[in-house]
Amino acid sequence: MTVQTFADAEALLRASGTELGPGEWMLVDQARIDEFAHATNDPQWIHVDAERAAAGPFGGTIAHGFLTLSLLTAMIGGLYRVENVAMGINYGLEHVRFLQPVRSGSRVRASGSVASATRTGSGVRVGLQLAVEIEGQTKPALVAEFIVLYPG
Repeated sequence: MTVQTFADAEALLRASGTELGPGEWMLVDQARIDEFAHATNDPQWIHVDAERAAAGPFGGTIAHGFLTLSLLTAMIGGLYRVENVAMGINYGLEHVRFLQPVRSGSRVRASGSVASATRTGSGVRVGLQLAVEIEGQTKPALVAEFIVLYPG
């Protein structure tokens, strides 16, 4: 894994098309799924009831799509770093698509590219085109454009 390093937010303005990742694998185990179900008050059986889910359409429990999506924040840290900035702010998401469920016990990782970077009155806004890969699968779990704002 190689973390792409940018000297500052201004460097991102010239980075469109820069490939990012792949990052490190992250385990999505049943404990993580159960914690997410508890935190979001979403205990649907397909996520938390191993016995019932074994007879369901996926042969076992699966992660919530929004759990996989929320892991992007942690996974991005393994893809790139911007030096000389106070912070990056999650600005939003575009074109999110859940393409395949993540079964409990699977490992996932992100990869992608810098899709866009523009200077705004608030700083530099960066669009990252990302995919979350499931180990051993050809189809990603999800694809999304993740937007980060670097104030300044």
